[in-house]
Amino acid sequence: MGEIGRLLIIDDEETMLEMLSIVTSKAGYEVTLARNGEEGLAAIEKGLFSLILCDLKMPRLDGMAFLGKAREQGVDAPIIMMSAYAAIEDAVAAIKGGAYDFITKPFKADEVLLTLGRAAEHMRLRRENLLLRRQIDDLQVSQGLGGIIAQSPVMTAFLKTASRVAQHDITVLITGESGTGKELLARGIHAKSNRAQKPFLAVNCGGMPETLLESELFGYVRGAFTGAEKDRKGIFQEAEGGTLFLDEIGELPADAQVKLLRVLQEREVRPVGGARTVPVDVRVLAATARDLQEEVRSGTFREDLFFRLNVIPLHVPPLRERKDDIPLLCMHLLAKIGKKFGKSVPELSPAALALLLRHQWPGNVRELENALERAVVLADKIILPEHLPENLLGQESENCLEGVLGTFSLKKGQREMERVLIRRALDATGGNKSKAGLLLEISYPSLLSKMKEYGL
Repeated sequence: MGEIGRLLIIDDEETMLEMLSIVTSKAGYEVTLARNGEEGLAAIEKGLFSLILCDLKMPRLDGMAFLGKAREQGVDAPIIMMSAYAAIEDAVAAIKGGAYDFITKPFKADEVLLTLGRAAEHMRLRRENLLLRRQIDDLQVSQGLGGIIAQSPVMTAFLKTASRVAQHDITVLITGESGTGKELLARGIHAKSNRAQKPFLAVNCGGMPETLLESELFGYVRGAFTGAEKDRKGIFQEAEGGTLFLDEIGELPADAQVKLLRVLQEREVRPVGGARTVPVDVRVLAATARDLQEEVRSGTFREDLFFRLNVIPLHVPPLRERKDDIPLLCMHLLAKIGKKFGKSVPELSPAALALLLRHQWPGNVRELENALERAVVLADKIILPEHLPENLLGQESENCLEGVLGTFSLKKGQREMERVLIRRALDATGGNKSKAGLLLEISYPSLLSKMKEYGL
């Protein structure tokens, strides 16, 4: 089974050691035996183990003492505690002390193997998370486009094209749905261009009154209008030598479209009320969520301006077309949100991630960030499905409500609710029954009984 199959079993009962050794060896584990906590510590000093089974009550050094010392020594392998004298207090103490799970004797061989398998899967997920974090760091360094996170083929190909475009001093039209990160891309293009040391300025063409837009873009001279007490440079002049990002370019009024076209053609601006033109050296990046070709056909956007802007078109793929990026994006955004709120970042449960992968994300990355921000505020140590926005729960919530509300029987409704909550708790903890019991606020034996009752 390779590295994931190196198993240490610690128990003072010879018959238990022999039984566990036979069962786990047949399952393919490479087994090392220890008869008390001291022998267990000596074993982990000699070699690495990927899984550890440890009895709770032992002479010389008991299971809880072994657990504490192992964690102090930096052992990160899942440690599963065993006891014939199980109490909920013991399970809680073991989990709080860093144990992965807690199982009670006598147990069946299948239960031990199932618990070990889930612990191995837990380790695999932890390693994947570490790999994702490293990938995020590598991607941010290698792409150099505003720290855009991507590993999907469609997005990596897009970023490769954008990187090439960044190095050529030409006008770019960035299109894409709202929330896809068009301004982030524009900043990345500027940072990778030969204008990177010069200003990057952004203006939202739909975010200010038409009467102010022209003076904002092109500036004005003293006396041009009431309140113009002195000459003022426009954004084009302020961005001299650098990059100007015109967001929501489709919102630009007709008069301003004419003047912008002249600026792109002549490379000079005429301030409002001015008699002379001023030369400018600015690279223009424009962005829109609209279909500008349709706007041209309808007569609301000038065709000649469209062609001037559309020298190099870059269409940012929506998130639903790059779902392979969602796990990486979640890791990146959760770290960002945790830093923003000054709190430790909760883990993302498998069940919550499954919902995020299933959603179509009409609001794209911005919607994903909002969903995770809500989850970080509501969650404690682990993000569960209920911490996500209701619209992400989808069919699962509908089915649950149908099961509960589709009957007048309180007993049937309660059973359906219990079944759904237990399944969600198991999904959220990766099948860890001890942690699921703590989430559900029921005892370990009660959880086992209900799982058997509901066929879980």
